[in-house]
Formats: sequence, structure tokens, C-alpha cells
Amino acid sequence: MKGKRPKAIDLKTAPYPAMPTDIQAQFTALNTIAEGTGRITETVFENRFMHVQEMKRMGADVDVEGNTVIIKGVEQLKAAPVMATDLRASASLVIAGLVAEGDTLVERIYHIDRGYECIEEKLQQLGAKIRRVPA
Repeated sequence: MKGKRPKAIDLKTAPYPAMPTDIQAQFTALNTIAEGTGRITETVFENRFMHVQEMKRMGADVDVEGNTVIIKGVEQLKAAPVMATDLRASASLVIAGLVAEGDTLVERIYHIDRGYECIEEKLQQLGAKIRRVPA
């Protein structure tokens, strides 16, 4: 990974005006490469950590305990084929893939297309090395 690693954070989701559940998967991805250990507690939806197993395939040190995920940041994620399970999880896998070493293939991207129009083009404009490949 290039540059300085972020610091791990703790986060608890809750209804508005608290931390929205829709960003917990993305913060999980952030914590996978952060310095230290972060905890994310999901209080709104059950079974909202489907992305965790996919991040483990990339070398993330992540464990689920009830409604909390504990993430110990690693220096570098490794590319792996991963499968999106929902809109937010797919966004988190794209984030993880962008910081991983090598080429990550995210399967079932129709999930991400439901909420992020032309995400690869927008990320390319920010300097990301990302492309859509035919199935």
C-alpha cells in the first residue's frame, strides 16, 4: 500500500441521526488496512456482515462476534476473486480491491450497479486502476 495507513476506528450503527448502517461495510474495508484494531457494531440489521468472509479471502484479519466485527489492520491486502452479496458489501469489496496488491475480481456486480452508476468511471477519474470486464 502506498502512503500512510489510517488509524483504526470503532463505530456503532444506529438510526438517524447516528451513524448510518449503510456505511459500515465501507468502514470495515478501511479498517482492514488501518493501524490498530477497530470494532464495528451493527444495531440496525441482522446478518449485515456478508462482506467479511470475502475480505478474509484477501488476507483481512476480521472476526465476527455476534453483531460486532473486530478488524485488526494488516499492512497489505492481497487480490482475490470475491463475490458481492448486496449493494453496500459490493462497494466495500471494490474499496478493498483498490488497496489490495494485484488484480481483484468482484463477481455479481449487478448489486453495485443498483446504487452506484458508472462507479468504475468515477473512480478512474480519481486515479483508481479499475475496469469493468465482461462476464
